[in-house]
Amino acid sequence: MLRQVVTRCNRSAIQTSQRRSMGGGPYPYNLGVKKNKFIEEWNGRREITEKSFNASSKTVPWILFLCVVFPYGVYAVSRDEQKKTGGRRYQDLC
Repeated sequence: MLRQVVTRCNRSAIQTSQRRSMGGGPYPYNLGVKKNKFIEEWNGRREITEKSFNASSKTVPWILFLCVVFPYGVYAVSRDEQKKTGGRRYQDLC
């Protein structure tokens, strides 16, 4: 009978919800933090970017420029600089 009382008490202690702190940091649970609606909207839009993205005649050239032309331009300029100065890393590029 005593064993049943102890297990019943243990069970109720396990089932109670834990009090959570804010991200495990030093701030107390009842700090009263208010959500910023602009941050929440930005987080929501960030999660559905692939659904809201439109590839139009205006965006495709920018994507090609930023993903292909600009990186190659940086590479070409740095390679040319290494070639002119005779840098030791230029030998590794050739």
